[in-house]
Amino acid sequence: MPAARPRSWTRPAAIVAGVIAIALAAWWWLGREAPQAGFRTAAVERGDVRVVISATGTLRATTTVDVGSQVSGQVLEVLVDFNDRVTRGQPIARLDPAPFQTRLQQAEADLASARASVNEARATLKNAEADHARKSGLVARQLIARSEADLALAARDQARARVVSAEAAVLQRQAAVDNARLDVEYTEIRSPVDGVVLLRDIEPGQTVAASFQTPVLFQIAEDLAQMQIDLSVDEADVGQIHEGLGVSFTVDAFPDRQFTGEVKQVRLSATAISNVISYPVVVQVQNADLSLLPGMTASAEIVVSRRDGVLRVPNAALRYTPQEGEAAATPAAGAGRGGLVNDLPALAAELSLTPAQQAAFDPALAEGRERAAARTSAAGAASTQGGAAMGGNSGGATAGAPSAEAMRARMAEALARSFSDFRDGLDASQRERWDAGLRTLATARRGQLWVLVDGKPQAVPVRLGVSDGTVTEVSGVEEGQVVVTGQERPAQ
Repeated sequence: MPAARPRSWTRPAAIVAGVIAIALAAWWWLGREAPQAGFRTAAVERGDVRVVISATGTLRATTTVDVGSQVSGQVLEVLVDFNDRVTRGQPIARLDPAPFQTRLQQAEADLASARASVNEARATLKNAEADHARKSGLVARQLIARSEADLALAARDQARARVVSAEAAVLQRQAAVDNARLDVEYTEIRSPVDGVVLLRDIEPGQTVAASFQTPVLFQIAEDLAQMQIDLSVDEADVGQIHEGLGVSFTVDAFPDRQFTGEVKQVRLSATAISNVISYPVVVQVQNADLSLLPGMTASAEIVVSRRDGVLRVPNAALRYTPQEGEAAATPAAGAGRGGLVNDLPALAAELSLTPAQQAAFDPALAEGRERAAARTSAAGAASTQGGAAMGGNSGGATAGAPSAEAMRARMAEALARSFSDFRDGLDASQRERWDAGLRTLATARRGQLWVLVDGKPQAVPVRLGVSDGTVTEVSGVEEGQVVVTGQERPAQ
């Protein structure tokens, strides 16, 4: 009988343990079916944002001269080689001058003959003038017939014409001599500029034929300390490029070295390759140490916009959208307060205001903030009333609401009126930058960030600035504020 006591409590204990095990299993299974996911976040930070356009191109000398031959003939000697430095007027090659010297001698002989003809014509003219004078006197005394005097006059005029013709022939022969002498000089090919020989496409004994098209025998770079890159930029990006923009680039020969340049020209001659339109952009490069060589391929980045010391967030924060049912129903505290007004102090700081201008700006800014606060309160009250009205008439409360674009346009007009006195006190340059800044603020892109409030994401409307593809400039949030960039996958 004493052995039966343990059975009285063993069975109930086993039942309790089984219930506990089943409860633990159920808790684990339910937790597995409905896992809780966390959020990935990032802080709003202050930093620089650079917008760049990437392109590739070829380095070349700023001025490259193709040197050819103006006459045909056989090459006697080549006086320079690749990479040789040459000066303006220096002989770099010689052709056989014998045929051209022969032609020069013939032309000089023709010139001498023409000059002799002039002397002969002048002697004939002198005789004709004397005969005409003598017969004119005899006609006056009626010793000869009038017809003989007329013949003498005609002979004199003909002699004068022969002199003029002979003198013209001398000019023709002189031109032929000069042309032949030039051909002899052209047999010595000279450098037209100071520079470096990049190409030598000629050898002694070679025959140069310059009858129809001048052959390129040498290529000379005038100054390798001044070079340029011919970039090919896509039509979608060329609108952002203008003269004076900074350019950084690398070449394969020096992969760890960063070179700089400046946009010199955006050319209008578009090229189409496989239906892709691109435009040539010329970048001026300083090459003082002559490390860059013509023909190198440059991988360049053109800095089209740069914003220093601005608030920025990762682009993932702008792409994030919470799942249905996860977002809070009310906007985050302080979301969108102040609107454009909050960006005006930074815009005014860029104008380097005088004390008098600052004194005009401060009260206008305070007035603008009061109006913005009143407008925000009125908009909140209207939203509350509209929400109540929707219970009886779905969608009726927002049927006549103005669009976001219209609201921004009205805000910009109100700001322009509020700051009209301040604007009148600016000089022409400041006024132009102020107006441009207001237009930029009024037409800026809008976006939405999400912040965590009580574990749930709440929307914060922001104004977007420039983006480099990784981070984007924003306004409407505070530095250090934490925003949601994504959601962690629940563990399986």
